[in-house]
Order: sequence, then structure tokens, then C-alpha cells
Amino acid sequence: MKLKLLLSALIIVCQFNNNSAQVKILFDATKAQTAGNADWVMDADLHNMNWNPNACVNCGAGATNSNAQRFPTPSQSGITASTPESFWTGALSNWGVDCAKKGYIVETLPYNVAITYDVTSNPQDLSNYKVYIVDEPNILFTASEKNAIINFVKNGGSLFMISDHDISDRNNDGSDSPTIWNNLMTTNTVQPNCFGLSFDLLNFSQTSSNVVAAANDSIIHGPMGNVTQVMWSSGTSMSLNTAQNPSVKGVIFKTGASAGTSSVLCAYGRYMNGKFAAIGDSSPTDDGSGDPGDVLYNGYITDAAGNHQRLLMNITIWLARTGSTVTGIPAITEEESEVFLYPNPVSGRLNVSNGKIINILNALGMKIFVDDQANGSLNVSTLSPGIYFAIVSTGNSCRYIKFIKE
Repeated sequence: MKLKLLLSALIIVCQFNNNSAQVKILFDATKAQTAGNADWVMDADLHNMNWNPNACVNCGAGATNSNAQRFPTPSQSGITASTPESFWTGALSNWGVDCAKKGYIVETLPYNVAITYDVTSNPQDLSNYKVYIVDEPNILFTASEKNAIINFVKNGGSLFMISDHDISDRNNDGSDSPTIWNNLMTTNTVQPNCFGLSFDLLNFSQTSSNVVAAANDSIIHGPMGNVTQVMWSSGTSMSLNTAQNPSVKGVIFKTGASAGTSSVLCAYGRYMNGKFAAIGDSSPTDDGSGDPGDVLYNGYITDAAGNHQRLLMNITIWLARTGSTVTGIPAITEEESEVFLYPNPVSGRLNVSNGKIINILNALGMKIFVDDQANGSLNVSTLSPGIYFAIVSTGNSCRYIKFIKE
């Protein structure tokens, strides 16, 4: 009751920024994401999948590919700030566990469930989720699937498109991820080319520090920390068309670090009421674990000095973020406000962008004394591990933001 009353008081004067508990993230596994040496799933209890061209045959002779289920096991309710990625079994388990640590609900769309939008009979209809992540699809989207995905974004959903290099057809059906993504964007009947980007048909490996110099950028300087480089291991780039979508923006480049429209490694933008983001390589998502029959390596943590984890989580958080305002507080855009805590989880000093931390509360709503405050940042090293809340002043308003002490 004490916490409820305290939060009610805070809502009167603060902008509430703790929507993560309501955010559901869906990882796709319908497009042969486990074919060959790929294992782009959060968790799979079975490894009995056999991918044939254009079809999925379950329990085929000699099949060893992961067969992901809807809900990862053990239940994500058991995840804490110190839970290792081995809690689940999949090459995206580290990413999935990181999402659960942020309070998001994560699920997988199994191979035999339809991709739909606004179909009430489908419990995994895209309308039930905030973020839809598709890591290196290896089967073309059908006409109805393409329209479902575009309508999902159009009506407020967020899509994360992850491609791999040209000629990376893992299930030998004649289509690889750059072609599949381009086909979705150019041939849907909702609005072709609505994202204003296309994947280049290239194959290159490169470590790039060509990052835009934008202090308030949601992706490069996000809640998980600053992104300073990426490492592509046989990936591709993108070309942007701002005439098709004026909002599309490149933030990491193969060459140069200006806000250009070619040789883009990471891009994001908005379409109608929704958001989208894209990267040109699946290697950064690989955490090195998963199907024992696959050759995997840890690009998520090891490569690029840990930048891939920060990049993917900054993108995920931006895609998951929903605006929330309180009556009487002037409305400002997300990019203008950009208030977040970092690093989060934190072990030592907690920093805030574009604001000042004015108080810390524990999970019961009790005020916590934290010493060594300087310029709005706090030393929280003396706090016990767990969940806390910071009240952050942004001048004419304040926000209530959750963080995890490791």
C-alpha cells in the first residue's frame, strides 16, 4: 500500500517511464532460422528439426536443428540480475535473457504458427506484441505475411530486421536473407518501400568505428551504454532512400561516419505509428551457445569489445519504448527528451542522460541514501543487488526509471 500511494504521488508530478512490464517481444522462428549452422532462437528444448527447401519437416532422420517452442524454459520469472545466458539454450539466449532482465516478456514464434496481424483466433498474432525480431530469415515471406508485418508496423508495432551476407542461403531453397528482406519491402501491397531502405547484395568482413557523432542518438548513446564499433563477419550493408522515408537514418557505416545513405551497417526509423531498425549481419546476435550440432561463436559479447550487446539492446529498448505523458506536462518528442540511466544494470556509478537523479527508491518504495553525488550521477556500489527506481529531474518535469544493481 505504501508503494502504491507513493507511486500515485509521483505520477502527479512525473512522467512515468516504466512500461517494460507490459512490453512483449516476439522472436521469429518460422523462416528456417535454425537451418545449417544457424541457431537464431532464444531457447529450444528439442533439436529434431530438419529443414527441406521451402518446407519444414519435423523429426526427420538425422535432423539436428533446434526446434524452438513458444515459451522459453525455465520460465523467465526466475531470471535475476545475475542470471547467466546459459539459463536458456539457443544462440540468442544471451539477448533473450538480457531482454528479460529489462522486464520485457519474451516469446518465440514457432515454425508451425502463422504470421498474422489482427487475427483474433491466433494467440500469437503480431497485434499482441510490441517488438517483432526476425534474425536472418531463410524462407520468403508470403503475400499475406508481408502485409501482416507492414500493417503491424503501420499501426504501432516495432520491427527489427537482421540480415546476413549475399549468397547465404542456409536451407538451399534459392532465397537468402538480403533478397528476402528486400522482397518484403518492395512487393507488399500495403505500401512498398515504406521503410526507405534496401539491403545490398554484398559479402564482406570488417571492424568499423564509423559511428555518427550524435550525442543524443537513441541507438549509439542508449541506455546500455555508448556504441563505438561493430564487427561484421561476412555481412552486408544497406542503402537508404530518404525520399521514400524521410525518417530513416544510418548510424554506423562501412566507410565514413557522416549521416550518409550508402554503405550503412545499422539504420532505424519510423513508419506511420511504428518503428523499424535493421543491421546487415547476424553474427553480432550469436552468443556462441545453442544447438550442439552447430558451429557457433560468441559475437554478442566477445566481438567488437562488447559493443554488439550494447548495440542490440539499445535498439531493442528504443523499439520497445512507448511514449507516456501526464496531463499538464508539455509534450516533447522522444528524441528531444531521451532520458535514460546507464549503465543499466549497474555495479558502480549510475549516470543519467539529460537530467539529474534526485532520489533513489527500493522495490518497496522506500527512500535510499546514496552518497557521492556529482553532476547528477550517483555511486550506487554500496546498494545490495536488486531492483531500484530513480527519480530523475529533467528541468520542468521528472521521470520514474527502473534500474538493476548488480
